[in-house]
Amino acid sequence: MNDRSPIRVLIADDQDMVRTGFRFFLDAQPDITVVAEAADGETAVRLAREVRPDVCLLDIRMPRLDGLEATRLLAGPGVTDPLRVVVVTTFDLDEYVYGALRGGACGFLLKDSGPTLLAEAVRAAAVGDSLVSPSVTVRLLKHVTAEKEAVPGPEAPRPQEPLTDRELDVVRLVALGHTNAEIAASMFVSLSTVKTHLGSIQLKLTARNRVEIAAWAWRTGHAGDRS
Repeated sequence: MNDRSPIRVLIADDQDMVRTGFRFFLDAQPDITVVAEAADGETAVRLAREVRPDVCLLDIRMPRLDGLEATRLLAGPGVTDPLRVVVVTTFDLDEYVYGALRGGACGFLLKDSGPTLLAEAVRAAAVGDSLVSPSVTVRLLKHVTAEKEAVPGPEAPRPQEPLTDRELDVVRLVALGHTNAEIAASMFVSLSTVKTHLGSIQLKLTARNRVEIAAWAWRTGHAGDRS
């Protein structure tokens, strides 16, 4: 038996049926409990700040405040104590995916991905992992690369200290959408070793989470497969 407290989740969606379906499935999981619901973005932000759930599931298209702005307010740059946000949407649009991850989301999930993947996304977010489908990750990589070539912007910040070869291996796998467990298996190391590497990488890159690590990798050419 797992004696750890269940993962506390907030669900924000303007459709009653969606919230009911998500709550029914998530509450049925032994390690997850829904602690708050909201039908619009403003209420979601207020409740999230009051309740401080472990994970916020936010729809993108909501009245009063959309999910992208709600994500920025809860998890974006400048937020002192950011929450973990997973954006769940019907719309598989690049601008939504890119905006959500830029805004601080640690996961992006389509509503038709199924309940099992929904629970996996919640669990991943709760422990600091991110869950973004591989197809979306590849599109993001292409989008960021094309954007950089078309409109050269400021260079990605240089690490405060050089990353080791092993740390760069971890960075590459993070950018390709791998979880900590998958990275550990791929590199033949323990889960705790992966977490140690990630902690060191975050300090060197001044990155708040693995999504910012991936963004750095995409902008500096460290996201591709090694040749």
